[in-house]
Amino acid sequence: MQKQLRFKTQLFILFLLFGFTQNVFGQNLSGTVKDSRNKEPLIGATVLIKGTSRGAAVDLDGNFNIALQDEKPPFTLVVSFVGYTPKEIEVNSITQKINVVLETNEKILKEVEIVDSRLTEKQRESPLTVEALDLLAIKETPAANFYDGLGALKGVDLTAASLGFKIINTRGFNSTSPVRSLQIIDGVDNQAPGLNFSLGNFLGASELDVLKVDIIVGASSAFYGPNAFNGVISMSTKNPFDYTGLSAMAKVGERNLFEGGFRYAQKFKNKAGEDKFAYKINASFMRAYDWVADNFEATDETRALAGRGNPGGWDAVNRYGDEELGGFRHDYRADALLKRLNPGLGVIHRTGYNEEDLVDYNTKNVKLAAAFHYKLNQHTELIYSSSFGTGTTVYQGENRFSLRDILFFQNRMELKYKDKGFIRAYATHEDAGRSYDAVVTAFELQNLAVNNDDWKRLYTEVWNFGFGDITAPRLDVRQFDNYPFPVFNEQIYDEVMAANNDRLLQLHQMVRGIVDGGQLPNTNAFFVPGTSRFDSAFAAVTSRPLSQGGSLLIDRSALYHVHGEYKYKIKRFDFTSGANYRLYRPVSDGTIFSDTAGRRIFNSEFGLYTGAQIKFLDDKLRWNATVRVDKNQNFEYISTQSISAVYSPDNNHTFRVVMSSAVRNPTLQDQYLNYNVGRAILLGNIDGKDSLVEINSFIDYLNTLNPENLKYFDVDPIRPERVRTFEIGYRATLFKRLFVDMSYYHSTYRDFIGFKVGLDLEFTGLGIPNIQAYRLSANTNDIVNTEGFSLGLSYYFWKRYAFNGNYSYNILYRPEITDEIITAFNTPLNKFNLGISGREIQLPFVTNENFGFSVNYKWVQGFTFEGAPQFTGSIPSYGLVDAQINYAVPRIKSTFKLGASNILNNKVFMVYGGPRVGRLGYFSIVVDIPN
Repeated sequence: MQKQLRFKTQLFILFLLFGFTQNVFGQNLSGTVKDSRNKEPLIGATVLIKGTSRGAAVDLDGNFNIALQDEKPPFTLVVSFVGYTPKEIEVNSITQKINVVLETNEKILKEVEIVDSRLTEKQRESPLTVEALDLLAIKETPAANFYDGLGALKGVDLTAASLGFKIINTRGFNSTSPVRSLQIIDGVDNQAPGLNFSLGNFLGASELDVLKVDIIVGASSAFYGPNAFNGVISMSTKNPFDYTGLSAMAKVGERNLFEGGFRYAQKFKNKAGEDKFAYKINASFMRAYDWVADNFEATDETRALAGRGNPGGWDAVNRYGDEELGGFRHDYRADALLKRLNPGLGVIHRTGYNEEDLVDYNTKNVKLAAAFHYKLNQHTELIYSSSFGTGTTVYQGENRFSLRDILFFQNRMELKYKDKGFIRAYATHEDAGRSYDAVVTAFELQNLAVNNDDWKRLYTEVWNFGFGDITAPRLDVRQFDNYPFPVFNEQIYDEVMAANNDRLLQLHQMVRGIVDGGQLPNTNAFFVPGTSRFDSAFAAVTSRPLSQGGSLLIDRSALYHVHGEYKYKIKRFDFTSGANYRLYRPVSDGTIFSDTAGRRIFNSEFGLYTGAQIKFLDDKLRWNATVRVDKNQNFEYISTQSISAVYSPDNNHTFRVVMSSAVRNPTLQDQYLNYNVGRAILLGNIDGKDSLVEINSFIDYLNTLNPENLKYFDVDPIRPERVRTFEIGYRATLFKRLFVDMSYYHSTYRDFIGFKVGLDLEFTGLGIPNIQAYRLSANTNDIVNTEGFSLGLSYYFWKRYAFNGNYSYNILYRPEITDEIITAFNTPLNKFNLGISGREIQLPFVTNENFGFSVNYKWVQGFTFEGAPQFTGSIPSYGLVDAQINYAVPRIKSTFKLGASNILNNKVFMVYGGPRVGRLGYFSIVVDIPN
């Protein structure tokens, strides 16, 4: 009750402040423009004051509103729309209500081919490579949702680590942690504060509220700040002044998919008939049964040592806990002595847990949002918005994680002056809820039974003392000693082992059963999934924080951001200047970051920028230059620049040349991470680390026991990464039917941030040391280069149909390799999309033209995916077909859509360690009822 009273009081004060705000209102002229046949609004029709360039466009409801300045009646309005006969309207009074109906011009429709690339003038003039998905493209995408549809755009990589967790990247470094890309919604960074990247659209915008998605490809720090290193995914939502009414959606599909949502917006006018206040409310819910990660092949890293079917077990990709005893320390066949002392033991791996026994595949997602817009005058708008997201899904990062009841809050206050600037402040909070690390869960369940060192010792003892007698007569072990001579014949040993693999498998299963059965002193039995005993232990482990021997993640991180920008003109130059400040406040209580023993981490950064544009040759040539300076509290000042030239000799051709630089500040994880994933401890690197041993040199040491073979190295503290990019591009409309967009880029990275792996050895005097593996964020002194080419083609025919295709080529190369840094480029060398679509098609025996369809084929060449130690391996080449048909029924304001992504059910890996992604068929209904 007190909260409700406080909220009402705050709302009353807010409106009271609005009431006392002094505004100067100009006069407005409003009206409607509709089709003469069906009285439907002609959305996008232009209304101009004759003899001037001042006017307005018609909105979704068919309305227009022109803010008058010095114009006084009488004057003439010119109303026009492609395919319709223009009309002139005399205006004799400002209060005159203007209702215009336009008639189609059949001659124009027959003689003029309309090539609808839907590329705005802003995109055409942009010095950056821009890919776009607008309202119409969202409607036509054959993918199951608009975010998945982004994967069909030119140069865009879509990574699916689960059904609920999908990530967009551009120009390489296509990891499940896209720290080189920035995702913004209405200018607000959508990243999870602790992770420093966006969780796809899991905590993003509702599909009913998305107006457009622009993907700005390439280095964009000078325009968007340090996080816009390789690209920006910029979503724009619908303004409630322009898009009012009720929209609702229901979608059902395979894998128990159900998605529903609604959007409601309303606006209010003042006594003068001007838009004054508007609001919108969004809600959406999605549930589905996720793809199951069930790759039980041996990991690429361990396959040579023990592949699938090895009698002593193997390290399977999606079985966790079997990693711990794999590797060179537990290979009992490394030399003749080990074989003779442990006949048949070979390589042993501990019994692990399948992922499906450890994670919750019942994906759920709830998103709520509201926004309130108040116009102080016709040019100045005050906005308050709030969004909330929660849900359960599987996330892949350093390990596989079950995100359960993760919460995400975001609040924004913005004052913007149309075409002049804005002041924006927002805060983002997250709570990991009951999320946990699935891999660590497996380790902790094993520790509850018996620790790894004891398990290995017991397994070896039972094998040698309990099964030596069984091994000898069944495998004729006398041959091993070349009986009766005491000379060990290793060749005969290997031949006998290979010939008796099935018997060895039986013996290992018997030994495993004894050790896991809890029959030995000081051991507990293996926790069998599906039993109450397992459920009890699982609940205990996943409810205990990582720092206390459990697997629960604690993440109550937050970020706070303030950004201001102003546009102004000095002589022939158009300037844009701005500044921003950001504060990170990660809170993990030692489960993710090094915030232990009461330590609290705060990390701040700020930036200043200014840009200028000047036009020449009757506005055909535009020069742009931008410079930016950024400062993170832990690093020095860094400057980034961009300079570009865009030349448009006519409306059909645009050429561009861009030289830009960008900076990536090390993320919170790069700086402060302290995370034990079982096989290694992952560290941030704000302070550096000394005296680590190269892994290959340690293997040489084990073979020789010669300390001189050990190679030590130091890791310097992390520093920001820099890139310089050169890009050329060309866009054109050819022969009135063909749209072409191509670009080439070359990027040079310095101080590239990747990972270095090393061992910390503690010698005990017995020759075999205690070992701790570390993976650190680190820079390389090498130069890293990437380059690529992309081509997009759209061919329009029969007025309502289009062929679409695009191709992308990307490659990373290092002229010199002086260290073993992991670059995680994770990008195919070649990929392409081919599609065909049609809209507003008339079917036989149907009088209206409301049918549409689209089909898209995507092919991706195989590549190496570099992730965490457990999740590094090869992704095979694959091809996918998405398809949909849609039918609009204007009478009931509804659109029906039937489609499927991966319609041929070609089950493919998009990320190593993730699930095989198959078909997702769906049927949806969308209703739009304008006010």
